[in-house]
Amino acid sequence: MNRREFSLGAAAALGFAASARAQQRPPKEGVEYRALDQRQPVEAPAGKVEVVEFFWYSCPHCNAFEPKLVSWIKRQNADVFVRRVPVGFRDSFVPQQRLFYTLEALGKLDELHQKVFDAIHIKNQPTDREAGILDFAEANGLDRAKFRELYNSFTISTKARRASQLQDAYKVDGVPALGIAGRWYTDGEMAGNMDRALQVVDYLVAEARKSK
Repeated sequence: MNRREFSLGAAAALGFAASARAQQRPPKEGVEYRALDQRQPVEAPAGKVEVVEFFWYSCPHCNAFEPKLVSWIKRQNADVFVRRVPVGFRDSFVPQQRLFYTLEALGKLDELHQKVFDAIHIKNQPTDREAGILDFAEANGLDRAKFRELYNSFTISTKARRASQLQDAYKVDGVPALGIAGRWYTDGEMAGNMDRALQVVDYLVAEARKSK
């Protein structure tokens, strides 16, 4: 979803059907991916290749991409380190950034990450403001007061701010998008669709392994 327009018209560009030709040829730099002007720090342990997914919980394309990403992660070797980064294109995105990092801090992200998507895109439950987020947390067995305290903490605010800084460093234009090894960027618009974007990531992970 484009950060400027946020329209459903981008869906065609983010479709999942890759052509046989695209699957067989190596991706083109400057077309299907780009190298960053400045290499970015990574959180991957030494010897691992970091892949960052930039996403927004309310984005329908991110919701559609999530099962594809989960399947892709399951196929990776142990040296691939994947982390998700919630974008903050606007101030209205910050509550969901805080939601993500609060769940992570509580050790509940693996359990509830998909449930956030389901609450928004299946159940039509509001989770874009603090009140709705606290309702979601409580409905999923979390202590409302404890969640609120952590959600509004300096630690979570700092993580949300750093997420926005990383998105800007990668020049993320829309979501879902993918950053590789602190060096490269691709998304569904560049690659043609998100299936092809994952193939581009496979290629770039292999390139990163060569320079370990």
